Amino acid sequence: MKLLILCTGNSCRSQMAEGFLRSFDNKMEVYSAGTSPAENTSPNAILVMKELGLDITNSKPENINRYINDDFDYVITVCGGANESCPTFIGNVSNRIHIGFDDPADAIGSREDIIKEFRRIRDEIRYGFADFYNDKIKPFL
Repeated sequence: MKLLILCTGNSCRSQMAEGFLRSFDNKMEVYSAGTSPAENTSPNAILVMKELGLDITNSKPENINRYINDDFDYVITVCGGANESCPTFIGNVSNRIHIGFDDPADAIGSREDIIKEFRRIRDEIRYGFADFYNDKIKPFL
């Protein structure tokens, strides 16, 4: 099973979703990318994932073009805000779906408020992708 998670910056939501999917089943090939990738994975995303024992420290934002010639069983977009546009993947894909989340990088306030927002989104991603995995992937493995 080969999956690609897409977002604009590929620094928070898609990296967290990739981390969760890898933790559910290490036999799956899971990648993430963005149309305008950031330079690095968000330190806040790394922090809140470590709180759950998942290390995404070595993840690096990738450009969608890196995967354009690859085949995927699923391409999943995770953009969520009304002002945000999700990338489109034109490669060979069996299933395209959208599981949207707010962007924690948009959080404002104190450091504590920002981390709280990252945790909220992390938990939404964890449950959203657990449902996806249990409904769409696990029965076919």
